[in-house]
Amino acid sequence: MAERNQCLAGWMARHQMTAGELADAVNDAIAVFAGRRGRIGERTVFRWLSGENRWPQERQRRALERVTGLPATALGFAPRTRKESDVRRRRFVGVVAAGTTAALPLPAASAAGPPRVGTGDVIRLREALDGLAAQDAAHGGHGLEHAALAKAAEALALQQQSATQRVRQRLFALAAAFTATAAWSRIDAGQLDGADRHLDRALMLAGLAQDSEREMQVWNLKAMLARQRRDYPEAVAASRAARATAIARRSPLHASLAHARTAVGLAHAGDTRAALACLGRAEDTLDKADPAQPRAAWIAFYGPAELYSLTAIVRDLVGHPAQAEAASHRALAALPPAYRRNRALITARLALAQLHQGDIEHACATSGRVFTTMAGTPLPGRLRQTLGDFQRELIARAPARIAAEWSDRHRIEWSRP
Repeated sequence: MAERNQCLAGWMARHQMTAGELADAVNDAIAVFAGRRGRIGERTVFRWLSGENRWPQERQRRALERVTGLPATALGFAPRTRKESDVRRRRFVGVVAAGTTAALPLPAASAAGPPRVGTGDVIRLREALDGLAAQDAAHGGHGLEHAALAKAAEALALQQQSATQRVRQRLFALAAAFTATAAWSRIDAGQLDGADRHLDRALMLAGLAQDSEREMQVWNLKAMLARQRRDYPEAVAASRAARATAIARRSPLHASLAHARTAVGLAHAGDTRAALACLGRAEDTLDKADPAQPRAAWIAFYGPAELYSLTAIVRDLVGHPAQAEAASHRALAALPPAYRRNRALITARLALAQLHQGDIEHACATSGRVFTTMAGTPLPGRLRQTLGDFQRELIARAPARIAAEWSDRHRIEWSRP
């Protein structure tokens, strides 16, 4: 029995691509270098996935590599035995000698009909979205607004051209994601004016795409925005709207994030019992999530480390600073190295939890690690706000000399643009 090609299946799942869409993308790629579209269908893709076809024809491999940006071997394909390859090579040479020229590069103008927007365009834009997510993880979301809005406009311009309905919906979904990223850029920078406008537009685009994943992304950001504005009832309502989306109803990962976000809003609102109950539900549902399941770039950050981080916030807000400190340590231990901005934020909150326990010297030392973590990178607005909270509480709780020394020591790093 043939072994299923898990590598190709995983790539398709990450890019939310059906067998028919991959076939279309490969056919379009063949047209680029052969002058006419290929003719493979879903059946061929199913044979690749099942392992029945372990080494596609050369033209198909070349097109697959163009579509995915990966070598065929990284997609789970294995070259045939030498005997099989020799037989097929002799057949191929015979066909070429007979006068077949389909494999020769022809000018793009020889392809019939106007250029068509297809899955390749969707993949290209999704890779750009992943690139913005990587920048956010490393440096923070501030500064991404202009690039994100430009890509949203590109996606919307493409969907007005010749494309299938499925491709149009995906382009609407990408436009929603880029617009939400623009909103996040303002939120992370602490520039809250204008974020609402981006989020309302992103929610409309997600509706046109009929994409509940994007709808949840927007509601999650609306909850964060409302919390920064100290509108805690709206933060809780937005979190509950995120929990009501179709993706959260069927995905434990998404449901866990919605519960955790609700817990933070309730803790800020002073409802300790409800906040801790939501936190418990977030933990229970995350235990049911499959960590190996492919996920969209916007929620790639969420997992045990982020839940520990949100737990630390909730525990500190409800008056459990020792538990908040423990959760922060767990978050830092579990956090992947790529999330530098998140590491700095968790460290700042750890310092707050230590300060709330009266461990002033330790808290000052911990807070200094924030600047070390973000060395060479401007501090995002949200991180500045957290450090501002620390400074105000340090002034209120510590001797004036210690607070002044802390401010003097970090004034340069803090003021760096």
